[in-house]
Amino acid sequence: MADPFESYDDLEDIDDRLHAADPGERRVAIIALGHSGDPAAVAHLDRMTSDPDPGVRQQVALALGEFDGPEAAAALVKVLIDPEQAVANAAADSMAELKDPGCADAILPLVGHAHAFVRMASLRALKELRRKDTLKPALDALRDADAAVRVQAIGVIGFLKMEESIPALTAVTSDADAHVRRAAVSALAFSHMKPAAESITRALADTDWMVREVAAETLGTNANGMHAADALINALADEFWQVRLKAARSLGKMKVARAVAAIGSCISHPQANLRKEAAAALGEIADPGGRKFLEPVLDDPDPEVRKNARWAMQQIVSRKGALG
Repeated sequence: MADPFESYDDLEDIDDRLHAADPGERRVAIIALGHSGDPAAVAHLDRMTSDPDPGVRQQVALALGEFDGPEAAAALVKVLIDPEQAVANAAADSMAELKDPGCADAILPLVGHAHAFVRMASLRALKELRRKDTLKPALDALRDADAAVRVQAIGVIGFLKMEESIPALTAVTSDADAHVRRAAVSALAFSHMKPAAESITRALADTDWMVREVAAETLGTNANGMHAADALINALADEFWQVRLKAARSLGKMKVARAVAAIGSCISHPQANLRKEAAAALGEIADPGGRKFLEPVLDDPDPEVRKNARWAMQQIVSRKGALG
C-alpha cells in the first residue's frame, strides 16, 4: 500500500492540501503536519482550528499534541473551547502533554472560564508545567463548584510542593466529594509539616474506603508518619483488605515492632495480595515475634506469598545474627 504521506515533500505542498474541498483530504494533510516534526507546522495547524468540519478540527487537536511550546499551546486553547465535545476532549488530552513552562501564559486565563470542562482541562495542563504563578489560581479553584475542577486544582498544588499550600490542602481533606478528599490526602504526601500528617491520619477514619486506602499509603512516605503508627495498626482491621494492605506496607516501612501481631493477623486473610504484603512487612520489621505468623505460610498456595514469607524469615534470622 502506498504511503499517504510520501507525496508531501514539504510544508507548502501540505498547505495546498489543507484547502482541499474534501474534509478527508484535509484531515490526511493535518496528520502529515503532525508527523512532520517541523515547528513551522504549528502555524498551519493554528489556521485550521476554525475549519468548518469538526472531524478536521479534532484532527488538528490531535496533531498539535506532537508539538510543544507557547505557539502550540495558544492553538490548543482555540480547540479546547470548541463547541464539539470530541474536539475539546482531543485538545484537553494534547494540552496535558505540554511540558514547556512558557505554555502556561496561554492556558492560565482559562482557569476562570465559564465552562467547568475548560477549567478542569486547563488546570490538568498546568500541573505538568510546574510554574509557581499557577499556585494562586489553583488555590482559588479549590472553591470551584465542580468537584472535577477541584481535583485538578489539587493536582497543580501537589506538583508544586509549596509548604504555603498546606492549610488549603488540609482544609479540603474534609471536602464533600470523596474524589477531592482522596486527591488532597495524596497531595499532602510531600509535606513534612505536622499538620499534614495529622490531616492524613484523620483520613484513616474517612467514610470512603478509597480515601482511607490513600491515607494508609501516604503515611508511609510522610516524615511525621510515625505519629500515626497506632492509627495504622487500627487500620489493619479495616473492612476493606485494600486499606489493610496499605497500612501493613506503611508499618513495614516504619519498622513498627508493636505492629507485628496486628500485621500477623492479616497473613491468614483469603486475599493473597494482603497475605503477600503482610509477609513483606514482617520481613521489613524483622522482629522475632513475626516467625509464628510466617511459618504457616511458608507453604502457602500462592508462590508470591511463599517467596515473601521465606524472605521475611531470612530477614529475622539475619537481624538476630547481627544482634548476637
